[in-house]
Amino acid sequence: MIRSMTGYGRGDVSTGQRKATVEVRSVNHRFSEVVIRMPKELSPLEERIRNLVQAKVSRGRVDILITREDSRGKRRKVEVDKDLAASYYEGLKELQEALGLKAQTHLDLIARLPDVFLLTEVTEDLEEFWRGLAVAVDRALDEMLAMREREGERLRSDLLERLRVIEDHTAAIEARAPQVVEEYRRRLTDRVKEILPGVSIDEGRLATEVVLFAERSSITEEIVRLRSHLAQMREGLGQSDAVGRRLDFLLQEMNREINTIGSKSADSDIAKAVIDVKSELEKIREQVQNIE
Repeated sequence: MIRSMTGYGRGDVSTGQRKATVEVRSVNHRFSEVVIRMPKELSPLEERIRNLVQAKVSRGRVDILITREDSRGKRRKVEVDKDLAASYYEGLKELQEALGLKAQTHLDLIARLPDVFLLTEVTEDLEEFWRGLAVAVDRALDEMLAMREREGERLRSDLLERLRVIEDHTAAIEARAPQVVEEYRRRLTDRVKEILPGVSIDEGRLATEVVLFAERSSITEEIVRLRSHLAQMREGLGQSDAVGRRLDFLLQEMNREINTIGSKSADSDIAKAVIDVKSELEKIREQVQNIE
């Protein structure tokens, strides 16, 4: 089953008093690109999230938005710089002795001195949080991929119908080609009779001219290659791998063959069929741009 590159998914996780929401959006892109937006404190987890995405998505731009709530608020703790406090104490004792003071150095005085007590935020255990977040990311990715598969199935049905139309036009071109040669022979015969009335026609010379025309206008090889590309397109649309680039390449080759057919043929019916085929190929190209 082919997949579109357009999709959306969401995953939620609740760990104690912490909740997180993961939203994944993907759009068409020539290569693979992952853009992650999340709280700064979660940045150490970015590479792990990127690896989860790249393990499941091979092509397209994927935007991931992670938001979270923590009902506990910010947790803080007090740390004591014991070395600094001891240094303050020694300094106060030295000053006391130098000034000949008898006052005692009290604990409350040292406690009021700068940087003895430090208020810091409690560092979050990201490993614990990651276990829940990874589940939410996986859930969002799976939901997004399911949407991409549903859209891919709609694209597949549309593309198969357009391939059928091209095959019909190809069959009409192939059937018309021999008639073009025969009509050329008749026109050439009529022209000779018109220019040289009463003169017998050199059938050998006429046959030679017709053969030369047939060789110049032959589109047999182009028809064979075009049919081969059509078959490969059908085969690609039946695969579950990422086939977008392969289909895009086949479209380029099909355009090349139909352009050659158009340049070789001087027939209005074939020219009209060529235009119709090119129109369908352009519509297919627009659709293929959104296939992974």
